[in-house]
Amino acid sequence: MANKFVAVFLVCIVVAATMCVEEVGAHESKDHFSKCFKECDKECHENGHGNTFCEMKCDEDCGAKEAEAKLNIKF
Repeated sequence: MANKFVAVFLVCIVVAATMCVEEVGAHESKDHFSKCFKECDKECHENGHGNTFCEMKCDEDCGAKEAEAKLNIKF
């Protein structure tokens, strides 16, 4: 019975550890997307577009740029 508790405890430790591990460069990717989105959103609003249009446009554009950078491809 004690062996089962130890096994469950070790599995819980492994699961918790994998949840805490971050992918290398994840912060850089988030910062790059955030910077791109803010610049795009500001420019879009200055051109007289509404919130919904700007959010959708910038999300799509910056998401594509992020994918390009991660996968080294061009759209």
